[in-house]
Amino acid sequence: MKRLLLVLLLAGCGATPKEAFYTLASAPPVESAAAATMTVHVGPVAIPDTVDRTPMVIRKGPNEVEIEEFHRWAEPLKTAIPRAVAANLARELRGARVSSGRLSNPAADHRVTLDVSRFESSFSEGATLEAAWTVTGKTGAPVNGRTLARVPAPSADYSGIAGAHSRALEQLAREIAAAISR
Repeated sequence: MKRLLLVLLLAGCGATPKEAFYTLASAPPVESAAAATMTVHVGPVAIPDTVDRTPMVIRKGPNEVEIEEFHRWAEPLKTAIPRAVAANLARELRGARVSSGRLSNPAADHRVTLDVSRFESSFSEGATLEAAWTVTGKTGAPVNGRTLARVPAPSADYSGIAGAHSRALEQLAREIAAAISR
């Protein structure tokens, strides 16, 4: 009997923690009665290899990161980032039809490509997003820009990190929308 209790106790100690999944959110949409006046396509996006993974990567110091196997992004960042930017652009460019995806939409009035050089997460510093972007319209020269967003996390946990990255992508979309509106 003692042996059975010991085996059950040890088996309970070996239970693996439950995985948690996080998403990048966008600002709530604005109701618009106007018909779509323009179309915009976001994608493709390039992201650093260090964060191109499902587990969250948390910066611990200047030369150290921790890969969080039990705290994961719900979708690949190469899909989540353009999706969130597209949703935020739709909000900023009221009345625009905005899509996202890896394949470019040649019929779109504007195409947005993103090259994310930093997508860093830290419990002490929040989210850091640095991205070069290009808006290519059907006419005129492409417009290039660079966004650096540092957003503190509302809480020092994984959900706070996801929220900080979501707000950083809102800032990125505002800057891109301003370039499109010019």
